[in-house]
Amino acid sequence: MAQSMSLVGLDVHASQTHAAVLDVATGELRGVRLRMPPGQVVEFLQTLPGPVRAVYEAGPTGFGLARAGVERGIDVRVVAAGKVPRASGDRIKTDKRDAERLARLLAAGELRFAFVPSVADEQFRDVIRAIEDCRGDLMRARHRLSKLLLRREIRWAGPGSAWTQKHMNWLRGLDFADQCSQAVLIDYLSGVEMLLARRAALEQAIPDSRHAPTIAALRCFRGIDTLSGAGLCAEVGDFTRFRPKQLAGFLGIVPTEHTSDTKRRQGSITKAGPVHARRLLVEAAHHYRHRPAVGDGLARRQHGQDPRVIEISWRAQRRLHQRWNVLAGQRHKPAGVVAIACARELAAFCWEAATLN
Repeated sequence: MAQSMSLVGLDVHASQTHAAVLDVATGELRGVRLRMPPGQVVEFLQTLPGPVRAVYEAGPTGFGLARAGVERGIDVRVVAAGKVPRASGDRIKTDKRDAERLARLLAAGELRFAFVPSVADEQFRDVIRAIEDCRGDLMRARHRLSKLLLRREIRWAGPGSAWTQKHMNWLRGLDFADQCSQAVLIDYLSGVEMLLARRAALEQAIPDSRHAPTIAALRCFRGIDTLSGAGLCAEVGDFTRFRPKQLAGFLGIVPTEHTSDTKRRQGSITKAGPVHARRLLVEAAHHYRHRPAVGDGLARRQHGQDPRVIEISWRAQRRLHQRWNVLAGQRHKPAGVVAIACARELAAFCWEAATLN
């Protein structure tokens, strides 16, 4: 480490930032309150004795400060708030103390930094997350409407499943005699139709991105189509920055563990990392309870793709179906536990296909 160097811990907010500057040469730690938006903090960092290395916690201000620092030649890094070590007995939290803690931990090398996506990748991720939010809202709106009809003992008896075009036409033709029930029906049905239109508009807004080849490779797997592949790419970013076990840990599908001396205890999964990507993998894993096969839809998705990816996909079907039979049929594990175990192995197969080139 250089003799003359400034290590800076930043507690960043929308209108002001607390900075703790540690001079490596003298060991002096001083605090500064900067009443400015995050984008202008780089100008303050440029006035410090160089080289400068700064760190701040990820939050609603985003990655703009880190990108601005890179443009100015300053090493500005981001750390996840949950990865910052804190004493169990520490009950005082202020912006000044948080900035000083970051500066000291940076000097000690005790921080694990977050991946900073490019502007295009972040925009792509925002669209995918908006679609996921819309999906959750649509599920809740459908539940409200279906439970209203269930309370009135009205059930769909037509051909096909619920929420198809025929089912929606049937819902539009319902009519209640009392004004209150009719008003609620119209409101709930309008909410469902509005969310369907929002989801369709968002899906049309998905831009072409550098992840297109990876999405095409992931679509070769059973249970993963365009939106699922785009969601995984948006949350993972660059698959090459992981190894398979690291990817599973990042997605939070590895078991918790407490090991001491000769005792080793494992519990439920950690559920760390992006919830959206974990849900997509678990949903895809449920498809592997069926025997290996290539249906018409999967065949269309695999048409023209790299034969190596198709071979990996077929190998995943055989392996995960066998795994499902062993865990569910022979060891009688619950379906949720089996799906998590298969999702963990599916993540490794996805990594293999995404990193072929």
